[in-house]
Amino acid sequence: MTLTVETIGAEAQPLCILDDFAPRPDALRAAAAEADFESARHHYPGVRAALPGFYLESQLSIIAAAARLVFGVVGEVRLIDASFSIVATPAAALSVVQRVPHCDAFTADRIALIHYLSPDDRDGTAFFRHRATGFETVNEERRAAYAAALDAELATAPPPPGYIAGDTDAFERIHAAEARYNRALLYRSWNLHSGAIAPGAALSADPRDGRLTVTAFLSIV
Repeated sequence: MTLTVETIGAEAQPLCILDDFAPRPDALRAAAAEADFESARHHYPGVRAALPGFYLESQLSIIAAAARLVFGVVGEVRLIDASFSIVATPAAALSVVQRVPHCDAFTADRIALIHYLSPDDRDGTAFFRHRATGFETVNEERRAAYAAALDAELATAPPPPGYIAGDTDAFERIHAAEARYNRALLYRSWNLHSGAIAPGAALSADPRDGRLTVTAFLSIV
């Protein structure tokens, strides 16, 4: 496994990139092919399924060690949620909320993981600055101001149907990490981000053909 650290935007938030992350990525794909996927909640544009037990048994300690090194946290690691995830919602069917970047949480202890498991996928993860506020991250102190500004924009000029693939009138893309087979990213959940889904991308819900990933959310204090 190779660990690389990059920084995101003017706020210089750390982005941890772990290549050759899991020892048996093909076994993970085989497990996903047998898993029961269902429609995701919380605005995720696709489907999710439970992970095999061996994934967290082997990877959670690695995630914790990398997070402590990159984010400077030393406390206990608490798993909040983890699953196989596949982006599968057609661009034309996205809700307004799904067409703009998002944050997964608003406190410094929360860390997000995405682990890419599609051999042919290059649509990684992009990070954004909100032009009106200048925010690249949204913590509890910024949350109300950001929500008010974004709600006003969406009410007067909602984004057209489609995944956000680059700069828009409301957002500037400030960093992008390419997907690679068996690459994982770790970043603080308060970063404004989105899947970097290319226009016209084939969005199959079949784990053998689709944009298969593992997504996980952790708290490390």
